[in-house]
Amino acid sequence: MGKQKLWKTLCFTGVFCAVATIGLPANTFTSLVSFNGIDGTEPFYGPLVQGLNGDLYGTTSYGGTSVFGTVFKISPAGDLTSVHSFDGGASGAYPQGGLVQTNNGVFYGTTEQGGTSSFGTIFKITPAGTVTTLHSFDGTDGAYPRTGLVYTATGTLYGTTGFGGTNNDGTVFSFTKAGMLTTLHSFVASDGTHPYGGLVKGTHGGFYGATADGGTNNGGTVFKITPAGKLTTLHNFCSQPGCSDGANPYGGLIQGTDGNFYGTTSGGGINSAGTIFEITGGGTLSTLYSFCSQSDCADGENPLAGLVQATNGKFYGTSNLGGTSGKGTVFSLNLRLGPFVETLPSSAPVGGEVKILGNRLTGTTSVTFNGTPASFTVIRGTEIMTAVPSGATTGTVTVTTPSGTLTSNVSFVVN
Repeated sequence: MGKQKLWKTLCFTGVFCAVATIGLPANTFTSLVSFNGIDGTEPFYGPLVQGLNGDLYGTTSYGGTSVFGTVFKISPAGDLTSVHSFDGGASGAYPQGGLVQTNNGVFYGTTEQGGTSSFGTIFKITPAGTVTTLHSFDGTDGAYPRTGLVYTATGTLYGTTGFGGTNNDGTVFSFTKAGMLTTLHSFVASDGTHPYGGLVKGTHGGFYGATADGGTNNGGTVFKITPAGKLTTLHNFCSQPGCSDGANPYGGLIQGTDGNFYGTTSGGGINSAGTIFEITGGGTLSTLYSFCSQSDCADGENPLAGLVQATNGKFYGTSNLGGTSGKGTVFSLNLRLGPFVETLPSSAPVGGEVKILGNRLTGTTSVTFNGTPASFTVIRGTEIMTAVPSGATTGTVTVTTPSGTLTSNVSFVVN
């Protein structure tokens, strides 16, 4: 029968919206927040990320105390807090990508404009809202990044720029903690153009992403690229209208706990208002949801951001438009994949400190690293502090709670 899907829309006006159940047996959508401008406007391409405290963090491209965008956090229940408002100039402006959090709690991201050359920046931000600019793009090394970053076990960040590079069609780059940026690939029309949505590291190696345009049908692509820069096209979307599989994926991909990849398209689908899709590592694509399936597009329309899978097993995301105020929505999609735990970092040596994120962790009785027991402390219901035990080997982390046993969404690497 395949996956059962539950869909919810969440409303941002200071008033919690009623849950709306679509008349499709597999989907339930809930709207959490409709942005009002003061708390941000137009959450573009960046998916949400779950922080150490269990809240979800994201960006809006405009709005806030100035007009240059915000960083915000939202609880799973829908409580919204503004963390930072950008003010433009050399410090960056219009953060259209999402954030990535490292094991020390600091977030990294990009702004689409601003910086010393006005082509965008790479920045870091503390949970308290202190921002530091790390790199300003100059056009030749990329321009106008509309994407978040991928943080790897080596400490290297990977990402994309929507423009710039050899052909001005966008790039894939790496960025070290020492501040060195390397261009890995410059896109051309045949393999896709404008990779606005960024990258995700696959569990079997390589990075996966999408381009908003280009490809054989000029409707964008899904691609795989190695750390050395070898690119393979997995799927070509068609150009609008009439694209049942969606068109123009502006957001990036994530890999779900089932091993498949998930993302959104800004257009196409049954209602030409965008889709949520699933694609295997081999390139087989399935459409899971078409936006504007509710009256007056109350469920949202034209999702520009990708998705995040929280440790409760559900997927969360945003749409750029639609909702009760027409200014966008935050939504959840339940594929019944089940809860899991996530480790920060995803690799460490024996004795290395590790945070474990999850849900309903209070009362945990056991933590093991690939079967090796570890000492631990439950910090709160969403966080456990532990260390890699002696004798541990690479594999899944398992947490035994009063509600059941949870395993990590990816293998933990003991190095």
